[in-house]
Amino acid sequence: MQKILIIEDEADIAELERDYLEVNGFDSDIASTGEEGLNLARTHSYSLILLDLMLPGIDGFQLCKKLREFLDIPILMVTARKEDIDKIRGFDRGADDYIVKPFTPNELVARVKAHIARYNRLINREEKKKEIEIKNLMVDLDSRRVFVDEDEKTFTAKEFDLLVFLATHPNRVFSKEHLFERIWGYDSLGDITTVTVHIRKIREKIEQDPSTPEFIETIWGVGYRFKK
Repeated sequence: MQKILIIEDEADIAELERDYLEVNGFDSDIASTGEEGLNLARTHSYSLILLDLMLPGIDGFQLCKKLREFLDIPILMVTARKEDIDKIRGFDRGADDYIVKPFTPNELVARVKAHIARYNRLINREEKKKEIEIKNLMVDLDSRRVFVDEDEKTFTAKEFDLLVFLATHPNRVFSKEHLFERIWGYDSLGDITTVTVHIRKIREKIEQDPSTPEFIETIWGVGYRFKK
């Protein structure tokens, strides 16, 4: 079941959105503050975020910008405002669309479904590529082989999967928790420290100098980013 994160400080609106989505087969989490929403987004996997513009503390504009530092999923801003300047500010900070209050259940669900479908098409298009070539790095997806300066490097299954995920989502920051869930799954034995170990091993194989990586960059306090 696809999961939606609702970041909304008005409980009645948040619960109404959750009810609309659950009737149509979506699971939902609700965060009532920007800080809570940011923490949930960093530690859970979502298909889309519904983000209220007017939040206490960190507002929707600021939060959207922070979310875009490590997420590439669709973000729909929910607002009572209709001013174009607000929409421009939202799009500038990474929002994919706006939905204006009051809205109908059908409109909300239709927007959510459309954006998730568009995002999945883009992801599937990336995953159908046969090779990844960046600088002196070449990854053959069919044969699961990795070459650096035409010299083949030996990768374990998880090292390969982690490298491919990062390389197919360049310039996006992913938390250790997100990477662990995506590659290992939360039901797996172990903990997120294995992500750090695997990143170190990958760097040793693809980086000219692992202490100053050209490909996999550490974003302190957040996670990792593959530079392209």
